[in-house]
Amino acid sequence: MSWSATVLTLYPEMFPGPLGQSLSGKALERGTWSFEARNIRDHGIGVHRAVDDTPAGGGAGMVLRADVLAAAIDAATVSDDERPRLLMSPRGRPLKQADVRALAEGPGAMIVCGRFEGVDERVIEGRGLREVSIGDYILSGGELAAMVLMDACVRLLPGVMGKFESGEDESFEGGLLEYPHYTRPAEWEGRPIPATLGSGHHAKIAAWRRSEAERLTRDRRPDLLGGPDLLTGADLLTGAESKRPGGK
Repeated sequence: MSWSATVLTLYPEMFPGPLGQSLSGKALERGTWSFEARNIRDHGIGVHRAVDDTPAGGGAGMVLRADVLAAAIDAATVSDDERPRLLMSPRGRPLKQADVRALAEGPGAMIVCGRFEGVDERVIEGRGLREVSIGDYILSGGELAAMVLMDACVRLLPGVMGKFESGEDESFEGGLLEYPHYTRPAEWEGRPIPATLGSGHHAKIAAWRRSEAERLTRDRRPDLLGGPDLLTGADLLTGAESKRPGGK
């Protein structure tokens, strides 16, 4: 069975977008993964297919209705569907490479793209949605975030990348940023390739790469080198809370 993604959105015409190109597009053509975009508005209320309403308690913006989104989720759920239900949200747990690997090793995902001011909390609880964020910034909706998540997963599926090692040595795979890369010419604008990389000594090359990865991580992402334990990739699938004190 191929990896399968179902996206619930108010703008299905945005998909597959860039996912229909390059590695993910070729894998889609081969049937390595499958994709379906479903319009939440198909389950809207009344003649105008309303999907949102004013926030309870007042305030700016509109909120996606629980009854509408629940109907869309239920209609998209097949029998014995074990895929995790994800909601792309800026308040969600940050997506990590371990999460991506865990998702890629599973059957796929149902992904809800938020819009407006937010989503009625009751449908998040009632349908077991797991909120996921791709960064500390706000987008117009969850569609681009969903594409990021799917691309990250699809490229890890067997046969999508040319070499298995291409995914093993990348940033975040070992808790470090990736080491620097070089290629021809041997010298460019007075800058030579580090001599170690041309030595042919595999152990020294591996040590150099590890050292450089650690240096870059210390300089650019020291947060990756310490701190409390974070959730593992499997925790995203089960909805486990953070292991940090207080669960935050």
